[in-house]
Amino acid sequence: MDLPRRPDRFRLSDKLEISRILTGLWQVADIEKEGEIIDPETGANWLEAYSAKGFDTFDMADHYGSAEIIAGRLLARAPSPKPLAFTKWCPAPGEMSRDVVRAGVQERLDRLGVDQIDLLQFHWWSFQHPAWLDALHELSQLRAEGLITEIGVTNFDAAHLQIALSDGIPILTNQVSFSLLDRRASGALSDICANARTKLLAYGTLCGGFLSENWVGRPEPTDITDWSKMKYKRFIDTAGGWDAFQGVLNAAGMIARKHGVSISNVATRWVLDHAAVAGVIVGARLGERVHVADNLQLFGFSMDTEDREMLTQSFKGTKSIPGDCGDEYRVAPFLTASGDLSHHLDTMPLLHERKPNVYRRGGEMVLSGSKWEDIAGYARAQKIGDRVLVSGTTATAGVDRVVAKEDAGAQTTFILDKILAALAALGASAKDVVRTRIYVTDERDAEAVSKAHGRVFGAIKPANTLIVVAGLVGGYRVEIEAEAMINSEDFLH
Repeated sequence: MDLPRRPDRFRLSDKLEISRILTGLWQVADIEKEGEIIDPETGANWLEAYSAKGFDTFDMADHYGSAEIIAGRLLARAPSPKPLAFTKWCPAPGEMSRDVVRAGVQERLDRLGVDQIDLLQFHWWSFQHPAWLDALHELSQLRAEGLITEIGVTNFDAAHLQIALSDGIPILTNQVSFSLLDRRASGALSDICANARTKLLAYGTLCGGFLSENWVGRPEPTDITDWSKMKYKRFIDTAGGWDAFQGVLNAAGMIARKHGVSISNVATRWVLDHAAVAGVIVGARLGERVHVADNLQLFGFSMDTEDREMLTQSFKGTKSIPGDCGDEYRVAPFLTASGDLSHHLDTMPLLHERKPNVYRRGGEMVLSGSKWEDIAGYARAQKIGDRVLVSGTTATAGVDRVVAKEDAGAQTTFILDKILAALAALGASAKDVVRTRIYVTDERDAEAVSKAHGRVFGAIKPANTLIVVAGLVGGYRVEIEAEAMINSEDFLH
């Protein structure tokens, strides 16, 4: 097989054309974890070697060690057209004012040494804190001002990507896990991309190197120190374990031998062939291993129907990764290098502060700060004994802005996040909810609203009533109230 000279390209927008293989720099943090920092000029030399072969699109983040600084040195010396530097901003949940967002973006600009970020990708840890949408609107303003070329997000599930798009955020990309073992992105996320300009950037495609000839027939590893392999071994375990993984690996191996390519090429080609995918991110172990020649091979072959069917049959021996894309960072099972992130999430501030209710002995309540709470005399939620009651809740951002005006399903997701935040402040969670009441203004929205409700309560199944009403104050399409019993699980035994 003749080796292609350069990787295929993909035009994301009129301003960005990328290599379909993006070079991921997350392993810079792993290399530097013992405290020895990569010399920026040396690191830039390593990136320059990738760029010279056409792999000129680099992906990094604020927490990938000195990756932004290294990329900045490359950009400073590179002739036009310059390589592309995509980075991420991953703030802790909290107020996302204009000053906070500008400061986060300015730090990225300073570390990269540029006047405009090619693609700023935004990550948010907990959607129960609604400031994520404020941040995206501020990023949209910075895009309009020219500090950002395009906006992306990372690890957004389908429901929250839909909120952002329905609320007018021009999101160009969503970076998510996508591989032969983690096929979640081929579902609802791909459906959204089919109806929007948004494309997926896939990472984890090689499962930290496990999807390669090196692991065919090998015994299950028990001592892993590499962060990337620690993470993706958890994916393998969740997908059915080592034997199930070997089944997929053997199928990919048969296809690889048929076409004279590597297993890694097959794994990457399978992801790239999805219409929603603009590119895949392949990690670079700078200064240690370079896989440019192997990566170029995947642009010299294509898989046929027989190949795809063989892989589909191998998937039957695996289990689906639970939840939607990004859930591995927010709920159990936590499929990350460090494993359980609950200790990290528990340190994040709650949206509301519980207050005593002086009119009910032992009672507590939370206030959202809405002007209507004082005008009408009500609380966002009340706790009386083990019972928590959450007032009718709408998709409101800030003081009185209606979120996703024309999308009842998106409004429902935003509302349920607000309800869960109120419950959390009073020591309750979704599993404690025993009743919900939903009010909609258009019967045609019932299915979209119900699906959004089911994504949160599908296994919990509280009592529920959905009512079509003539109208809701403020022009909202949906309003929801909820009741929870904190010790309700006791009644199961």
